[in-house]
Amino acid sequence: MKLLKFFLILFIFLSYQQKSNSALEVDATYVILQDHLSGEILYEKEPDEPIYPASMTKIMTTIVAFDLLKKGETSLDELITISENAWRLSQSGYSSMFIMLNDQVSVEDLLKGIIIVSGNDACVALAEGLSGTEKDFVLLMNEKAEEIGLENTNFNNSSGINDPDNYSTVRDILIMSRYMIENYPEYYSYFKDTTFTWDRTGGDPITQGNRNPLLYKNIGADGIKTGYLAVEKYSLAASIKVNERRVTSVASGFKTKNSRSRESAKLLNWGLRTFDTIRVAVKDTPFLELDVWQGKKNKVQAVVQEDLYFTVPKRKKKSVKAVVEYNGPLKAPISKGDKIGILTVYVAGELKKEIDVISNEDIKRTNIISRLFRSLNYLVWGDV
Repeated sequence: MKLLKFFLILFIFLSYQQKSNSALEVDATYVILQDHLSGEILYEKEPDEPIYPASMTKIMTTIVAFDLLKKGETSLDELITISENAWRLSQSGYSSMFIMLNDQVSVEDLLKGIIIVSGNDACVALAEGLSGTEKDFVLLMNEKAEEIGLENTNFNNSSGINDPDNYSTVRDILIMSRYMIENYPEYYSYFKDTTFTWDRTGGDPITQGNRNPLLYKNIGADGIKTGYLAVEKYSLAASIKVNERRVTSVASGFKTKNSRSRESAKLLNWGLRTFDTIRVAVKDTPFLELDVWQGKKNKVQAVVQEDLYFTVPKRKKKSVKAVVEYNGPLKAPISKGDKIGILTVYVAGELKKEIDVISNEDIKRTNIISRLFRSLNYLVWGDV
């Protein structure tokens, strides 16, 4: 046996020339931009400074509801009775779905009222309906925040209405947004709806548009949530997907609605234009075959146990190179799940990742006659 190297990807050169990163200026106080597949942070400005998340709080409100849906602890058609606490937020001056006191509203309609029209009344109604009180629901929000790794966030209500104890950072909101997109694709689709008509009891239907301005631009936007507080000004967590690429941004401290829309679109489009994301391997999907000695098969399928994507600036024409090192040919028997090599990934000559390569199948040994024949063949001809 000897150490062999298998070059998977031979210097994937990227061919576009763009301005330097430092040329990008975003007119917001706190900003972060991420490539979704690789997790690479492409741009940031004061990402860990505390902010009041305003209605971006509602991202976590919906995450908790989606969790309960997945666990079977509620259903989209469960009816929730509207309390006076929730109804009182159905008035001018608040973002509202305009629910009616003592009405019964489905979980799905309340979710649409939260996601599409940013209804504070819908938040309180959903929180009370699923947990008994908004306070108890907020406990679930904070438990979930800790579970997914939000280090500088505390929730004190379900809607984001101004409260000094309701705070976060753009980095934490980005983590929350990415978690949402990855874990609830079937429900995330609500975030791209541009209108919601609430056919309320005792009144004419009310149709309202989605608050997210990027949904009305032809740039691939499909979420996620706006926010506004007088102290924080305008904010937006936004995500766009073009073909297989997705980039997500969170920014707070825009001075106007127009700048929120313009600057967010500029930031997201810059991320797509300036970078490429290279797929090296997908979790549990065979990406090459390695030689086997004395096995019933001459090759074994190799996999890795996590997705491997790398984001590379186009302007620098950097390269991605992946190398599998293994002592080969591998000697049978081999069991599925055995470590059979190491995959190392370099970007522009710099080591970025080292990960075990795993067998994706069982390879049994051949019978003794076949082994003797192959051994003789190897001694005579050097052919394994």
